[in-house]
Amino acid sequence: MSAGPVRLVDVARSWWPLALSWMLMGVELPLLSAVVARLADPEIHLAAYGGLVFPIALIVEAPIIMMLAASTALSKHQAAYDALRRTMHRLSAVLTLVHVAFAFTPLFDWVLVPLLDTPAAVVEPARLGLMLMTPWTWAIASRRFNQGVLIRLGRSGQVTLGSVVRLGVGALALAIGFAVGATGIVVATSTVIAGVLAEAAYAALKCRPLIRTQLEPGDPGTVLRGASFLRFYVPLALTPLVALIVQPIGAAALARMPRPLESLALWPVVNGLLFLLQSSGFAFNEVVISLLDRPGAPAVLFRFALLLTGALTAIGLAFAATPVADLWFGGLSGLRPELVAMATAAFWFGLAVPGARALASWYGGVLLHGGRTRALTESVVVFLVICSALLALGVYLAHYAGLLVGLFAYAVARVGETSWLWWRSRDLRAGLAARLDADAPP
Repeated sequence: MSAGPVRLVDVARSWWPLALSWMLMGVELPLLSAVVARLADPEIHLAAYGGLVFPIALIVEAPIIMMLAASTALSKHQAAYDALRRTMHRLSAVLTLVHVAFAFTPLFDWVLVPLLDTPAAVVEPARLGLMLMTPWTWAIASRRFNQGVLIRLGRSGQVTLGSVVRLGVGALALAIGFAVGATGIVVATSTVIAGVLAEAAYAALKCRPLIRTQLEPGDPGTVLRGASFLRFYVPLALTPLVALIVQPIGAAALARMPRPLESLALWPVVNGLLFLLQSSGFAFNEVVISLLDRPGAPAVLFRFALLLTGALTAIGLAFAATPVADLWFGGLSGLRPELVAMATAAFWFGLAVPGARALASWYGGVLLHGGRTRALTESVVVFLVICSALLALGVYLAHYAGLLVGLFAYAVARVGETSWLWWRSRDLRAGLAARLDADAPP
């Protein structure tokens, strides 16, 4: 890609491989839910995976989720790459030990079960699932670190191919698990782990020759270290951690509201669809980071963000208002008719989520480009406070099904988070606009 003024087509070219990669990841959860729904005791195993195993695994890995953004921004030369890689491996080792402590020691019974008010039938499947998810954190860290390098070096298409590898290996594991009649939690966790390990290996293999041939040695003195690195990365690490705390809070709240088992079982199904719709918005964040320095980029990127927001909202509305919802939740996901009706009703509450995610990626990309990573953490604190307050109100009233309250709380909190990012980035966006005016020819 040339270094000239950014056009809408340039943004689209950078965005679509990453969007496709996120969408392929988004296919994983609905596909997994559809298979588990056709095995024995589907509600128990879906509740175990979506209500405990996956939320806890996400919280443990949270400090390394933003390794993708950090690697995209910082891997400018070999010295910076080596320093960040060492940090990634050290942090992964510590977090894996935390995961092992929760999965294999009495901490599971002492902390997780009472904290989440886990139904008795779900406890043992969830314990087994968390054990099987042990490699998750380190694999995710390696994958995201190397994907950031690929994006930095203009190889975003390899990120997409890695997602194809992940989906293919996961589908194979899913088919084998279904064929041998394994339990739902074993099928779910084995599928996820097989896929993410394959994708991590693929990203590492594709990075290796690029690092040797395209990264300059660099000046070690320019590498962010010590306090400077902590000021940059700690807010990034806290951002997903704070955001993901809402997962077990949500599971605990759903377990305390009407229709707890149905709500816990349907949460990964509905949330999986919302993740799929949000995927192209997630992908936009790295596009903003990589293109914002180019001439004319701010106005074009903002225009693209608005177009993406409108398109995602229209797709969600078309889904909810037509028989597609019944086909998705009933035909594809294999839910019983009464659960299809409940999932469809809840999905209406989440219509604002995908569009808000796209705008959040624009505002958040501006903040990260400006080095103001603390504002990203602030935004997810806003998300957590709003979501927790609405969930607490739902528990107190005990009138509406947990799934409905959960989706409503999630949507309102997402809009609140995006609004905070808009407010905190206003001066940086004004500065970008001023720079654009200054660079314009007389």
